[in-house]
Amino acid sequence: MKLSIIVPVYNMEADDKLKFCLDSLINQDIDDYEIIAVDDASTDASFEIMKSYEKKYPSLVRAIHSEVNMHQGGAKNIGIKEAKGEWIGFIDADDWISPDMYKKLLNVAESTGAGVVGCDYVMVNDHTYEISGTIEANSRDDQVGELDHDRKASLILDGGSLCVKIFKRQTIIDNKLWFPKDIFYEDNAMSDGYLLTAGRFEYVKEPLYYYYQHDTSTVHSFSERRCEDRMEAGRIILDEAKRLGFYDEFKEEIEFKFTQLFYVNTLFTYMPCVKPARMGFVKRLSNEMRERFPKFQNNRYYLERVGDEEKKLIGMAQKSTFEFFVYYRLLWTYRNLRKRLGV
Repeated sequence: MKLSIIVPVYNMEADDKLKFCLDSLINQDIDDYEIIAVDDASTDASFEIMKSYEKKYPSLVRAIHSEVNMHQGGAKNIGIKEAKGEWIGFIDADDWISPDMYKKLLNVAESTGAGVVGCDYVMVNDHTYEISGTIEANSRDDQVGELDHDRKASLILDGGSLCVKIFKRQTIIDNKLWFPKDIFYEDNAMSDGYLLTAGRFEYVKEPLYYYYQHDTSTVHSFSERRCEDRMEAGRIILDEAKRLGFYDEFKEEIEFKFTQLFYVNTLFTYMPCVKPARMGFVKRLSNEMRERFPKFQNNRYYLERVGDEEKKLIGMAQKSTFEFFVYYRLLWTYRNLRKRLGV
């Protein structure tokens, strides 16, 4: 079999999100593929919808039910173990793809010998195939080709989404690239392993994946638990780099990637979005960052890519959690007041 498409599903019945996703998959312009939809212990009718597609397309759709909720990582692992395809693609159950996405990616893979091929995506707010939203370039031309040192370093820093790519199943199995269970941000945790073990990277510069924006998307949902998950994903990045043997070669890139995910993104998500924010959480976060990488503020990528205001606030948080907490709250209150007054 040429391709296995793995769809982790959790409570996607509403607004026909799951149906729209599955319809886009059954209409792919390729032969010899399968759709493995894994229900992650949904509490709505998602599994019944999946079963109806399996009944209607028995040679194409496989509906699998997990009695235990393991988040997307656990559901993806189930799909990988069940997959028969030479290639594997992942898609979130609230997104959809163009009818020729996998045909184009597979054609490039076969013509170039690549181990991973990606494309761009478009951000959409409605169920449509029109390219009316923001197109996000998910890769760059300088990343294409045999994965030498420079290309690998670039992919660590700017690897893009796993959902817009296809991967050799055997490479996943051989390198034991299993996603972490029971946390969000599983793709962030594992993207380096998926990309750096591929041998060659190729890129179709077209928006073939439709990334649906809605209020219940992970990207729009924040809590202290989500922040903890992001921190754990950062730790896994380090563990996987060491396990796969590329930590020492790319320590500077990995240090920055960890810093960005574990610390910068978490800190500036937690403070404005988690109610009530706790000084104890911020202190623990800052302490672990400093223990892991005491000189992270001297990292050249940190100096180049983190904004001046963020650097100032991070420097303050590293010196005194209390000072940072008070200053940030005053700054946030002041800016909200100006916004309400239209100043």
